[in-house]
Amino acid sequence: MSNTPMAANPLTRAVLEIDEYASGLGWDQPARLFALVDTARLRTEEPALATQLGLEVEPEAAGLTPIEQDEIPADRPLDEFLGTIAWPDAVAGCALTVERLMLPPSAESQVPQGLGEKKLAAWVAEHPERQEVRMTVAVLRDGARESALRLREKDSPTEVLTGPDLVPGLAEALAATFED
Repeated sequence: MSNTPMAANPLTRAVLEIDEYASGLGWDQPARLFALVDTARLRTEEPALATQLGLEVEPEAAGLTPIEQDEIPADRPLDEFLGTIAWPDAVAGCALTVERLMLPPSAESQVPQGLGEKKLAAWVAEHPERQEVRMTVAVLRDGARESALRLREKDSPTEVLTGPDLVPGLAEALAATFED
């Protein structure tokens, strides 16, 4: 993606590329799952696919190529769906982009106790300090992690926060898809 900022490592570049792709689709989108494959390996083992993806002209020899997977079932909880995934050896990692409502840390003390999942979600949706956020989280087989967070109210490529530990629970769930 031409507007993706150059990042120091391939995993961060892949996360920012996926974030830019999701941004281009707009908000209020379903979760999207991506396989991350080694670009050099893809060029060697699947030259037709690499050509189709426009990778034959990429000057960069190293890197990760995100490949979007089939749609995630909307009628199934995300954690349950992730528990059914098994990746082939050619997949170096995976990434997920998902939109959620978040509250700032200052609102934690206001959360009513004993609410079920649906009632808690409704309470958060009505909270005046809620923030809509798009989270893109990626993990590699070797345990490396990266995340990108984009707030709807600051929807700009220069306002994307990145870091390996921004969404640890989702990173753990994605890492579990590589466990035997």
